[in-house]
Amino acid sequence: MEETFHLSHLSPLSPFSSLSPTSDIILSDIMSLAGRTGQLIFSALMQDSRYHALGLVRTESSAKKLIKEVQCGLENIWVCDVTQLNEQNNDGLPKGINEAEAMIICTSAVPVMRKRSLAKAFLKIPFNVLRGQKAFDFRSLEFYYKPGQHPEIVDYEGQLKQIDLAKQLGVSHIVLVSSMGATDPDDFLNALGKNKNGEGHGDILIWKRKAEKYLVDSGLQYTIIHPGGLKNSPGGEMNLHLDVDDKLKANKIRTISRCDVARLGVAALSQSNGKSTSFDCVNAEIPEGSRRKSADTSLREFMASEMMYDYSDMDEIVEDYSI
Repeated sequence: MEETFHLSHLSPLSPFSSLSPTSDIILSDIMSLAGRTGQLIFSALMQDSRYHALGLVRTESSAKKLIKEVQCGLENIWVCDVTQLNEQNNDGLPKGINEAEAMIICTSAVPVMRKRSLAKAFLKIPFNVLRGQKAFDFRSLEFYYKPGQHPEIVDYEGQLKQIDLAKQLGVSHIVLVSSMGATDPDDFLNALGKNKNGEGHGDILIWKRKAEKYLVDSGLQYTIIHPGGLKNSPGGEMNLHLDVDDKLKANKIRTISRCDVARLGVAALSQSNGKSTSFDCVNAEIPEGSRRKSADTSLREFMASEMMYDYSDMDEIVEDYSI
């Protein structure tokens, strides 16, 4: 459901780093079903001698699994449900967390498919083929969110509590992994969790965008990453195309490897140079005769372009979806 990372005890960083040589990084809910990207970031931080990471997981079973898969110690794990964070109560905060200088948030609600809708979709395949239609219609599937784990609670309230905790701890930089497509309220992802009448808990991209706006207005340095469709393919095999305002949805390639998103998340810690930014990202073909650009180079070039993500529509959305 949620993911967050803290970094501590860093060795000297690159000239572009906005972190001191001794900082902590917090990364939240790395082992949930939605936590594959977060786990990749955590693993990368654990293997990078510049960083010491503290990974937040929601359950003890997730903590045990993470320790086994990433081969980290108990000192790198914090078991906590971010939706239950209380900024007025510091009991249970891990030792050394007050030294954190950066936080990486990968929180996301996870829709669950209704098995009956999947069965119906398969039964319709022969009829769809006879009619010359697409054999399997993904959009005919129905999804729901488990109680207390829908987007408003996880992607909005949970993220706000993490941002407030970061301010309380004196964290200077938040990296937020969100999602591309949030400029379009009619995006299909917003329908997940709703019935045919549009009722129910959904609007995941809208709640994510509301949380982004809260971060933008928080006064903290931020890096907001909007990945396109996430793929479990190996990273480092294609270039990265960064842009703003969902313009990349018009690209032929609208997906990105989770590994490449993880690389961008780590790159944000050393390449932001104290500046805030928000961007979309997808993979792109490497031009013939060229070398693949690293995540560090791609992010540095994007920030040099001074392109700005437009949040001017958020006043209307905040009014419509106030809580």
